[in-house]
Amino acid sequence: MTEYQSADPIADPDIPGWVPHEAQQYLAHVATGQSYRDIAGRTGKPVSTICRNIKNIEARRDDPLIDEALTGLAETTICRSQSPSNTKETRRMTAPIRTPIEDETQITREARRILRRLCETGAVLAVAQDMDKAVVLRQGADGDQTRTAVVDRRVAQAFAVKDWIECVVQGGRLARYTITNAGKSALKRLLEDDRKRRMGNAGFAEGPTAFQGQHANWGTRKVAGDDGKPVAMRVNLSESPLAGLARRKGPDGKPFLGPELVQAGERLREDFERAQMGPRVGQNWDRFLTGGDRGGFLSDGGIGEGPLDARKRVSDALDDLGPGLADVVMRVCCFLEGLESAEKRLGWSARSGKVVLKIGLQRLLHHYETQHGFVPATRA
Repeated sequence: MTEYQSADPIADPDIPGWVPHEAQQYLAHVATGQSYRDIAGRTGKPVSTICRNIKNIEARRDDPLIDEALTGLAETTICRSQSPSNTKETRRMTAPIRTPIEDETQITREARRILRRLCETGAVLAVAQDMDKAVVLRQGADGDQTRTAVVDRRVAQAFAVKDWIECVVQGGRLARYTITNAGKSALKRLLEDDRKRRMGNAGFAEGPTAFQGQHANWGTRKVAGDDGKPVAMRVNLSESPLAGLARRKGPDGKPFLGPELVQAGERLREDFERAQMGPRVGQNWDRFLTGGDRGGFLSDGGIGEGPLDARKRVSDALDDLGPGLADVVMRVCCFLEGLESAEKRLGWSARSGKVVLKIGLQRLLHHYETQHGFVPATRA
């Protein structure tokens, strides 16, 4: 199994570890003749889920690379597992048989190189029939295509099975593939792993996980240092959902969220963090460490005046926003919850959350300007 894939009881020792769980279930059903119920019993998943996974893989068999990879994997599984006592009829694949790749290290090594090339503008992976190699082509401004990389066809098959690339042009002797969102996330995970190995987690006992790295969008920002002078620091530009919304353009070509609205949301988040209003993730030792106050039932016992003032500012701001607006602003700005997740939790229709969020941030900005004399940096 790969580092980012949990153990699956259906895993066959004859199937390479890089094969996704859904494809393993498909091969178990098609190549070895296991029933849906048998696979569900071994994996601990509902029969309906197994049926859906197998049908999804079957629907992807129109992709030539996926069809070739599944053909090779099925034939290999049959040849290795077939014995005189096992003469059960099994389905044979129809695509040309090609020996599947088994070296997972080669797949991840090539992924760093090929997926990075596919992220370039106008880049596609071209695969021709009866060719052992696939090439990455990048189209220039003048329409000419430049070959930027070459990869083994079996590695390209693995990319397709893992849903890192998808076929966009198929027909004749040539098929073209582009990188998927899953491929971009996989590339970010691999690059984050490389960065952690180079830096050794910068001396921290526990570094960021690979899945945190796949959602990061690293950039450089100038912040005020201890001496007041600006210092360039490496930051995650996608840490707050507001940062992503601020980069989106509206119908008029202007940013969907202006910088003053983003600053108002960050001001609320700053007060929220100072107020220590987030959920506790460990044991609460406040009462044990304040023996003289044991038995007191003050809600803010042991909390300094700074957090107490910040808590009041957050409470006043949310009261001013009112129900609905306060809910979405609190989830997105303070708890850093994505808009899609917030819409589902609040029972709203899709793509309605960003409109309500913008209205809430506008009212939040007005609250800070009238109650606290807040002046955005763009107006200073």
